[in-house]
Amino acid sequence: MMQQSPQNKGKRCTAIMLAAGKGLRIGGDVRKQYLEIGGEPLLLHSVRTMAENPLITDIIVTAPAGDEAMLRKLLEEYGIKHTTEGGKLRAVVTGGMERFHSVYLGLEAVQWDCDYVFIHDCARPFLDHGTLQRLYDAVCRDGACVAGMPSKDTVKIADADGFVSVTPNRRDVWIVQTPQVFTFELIRDAHRKLMAQLDEIRARGITITDDAMVAEYMTGTKVRLVEATYQNIKITTPEDIPLAEVLFLEN
Repeated sequence: MMQQSPQNKGKRCTAIMLAAGKGLRIGGDVRKQYLEIGGEPLLLHSVRTMAENPLITDIIVTAPAGDEAMLRKLLEEYGIKHTTEGGKLRAVVTGGMERFHSVYLGLEAVQWDCDYVFIHDCARPFLDHGTLQRLYDAVCRDGACVAGMPSKDTVKIADADGFVSVTPNRRDVWIVQTPQVFTFELIRDAHRKLMAQLDEIRARGITITDDAMVAEYMTGTKVRLVEATYQNIKITTPEDIPLAEVLFLEN
């Protein structure tokens, strides 16, 4: 296991692991987060990485309504221990209708000292310790950062009629991933403001897709982009499963 460096000591980092989604695009009768990759449930891979990383001191997992007890048992069966047993798992909390609802509920469940929050989609099973260290270093400097990678492809911005309106310079385009990492009070307060102004935001036609957007829109915070890896893929459609199996074997 990695050893915590002296400059990391004393900092409390909570990982909010998002596993409350319906997983509709994956198809089938089993929720995406419970599908097996490499012989284990998808959600387990990133939760275990967080549990093994010395930077992370506390873990919250969000669950679909009605799955809380089952998910707690599943995590226990795979060796993810609660803090009462010397582990890092603090709670399994009920998620919300949309991703940002689940993040909000996870943040509100933090009732212990917390300096930084790592928010991660459990549908990204190939999270690595190097990425976590780079994110930690960045959040200590800048207060807000997200994992991502420069785009390999040229990106086109479409107009309302489906024609190209802008071709941004590829060097300026990143594909954003998770974890997304923030000082605790910053992202908690940003999500509280979002929930208080949600009707107004929706009326303006704004769609909230990640936590960086919440920090940007609600607090004006600048968010640092931090290189992760191209393997940090999100399992979204059935075509992603074979690719994930190949990556699992390579790792």
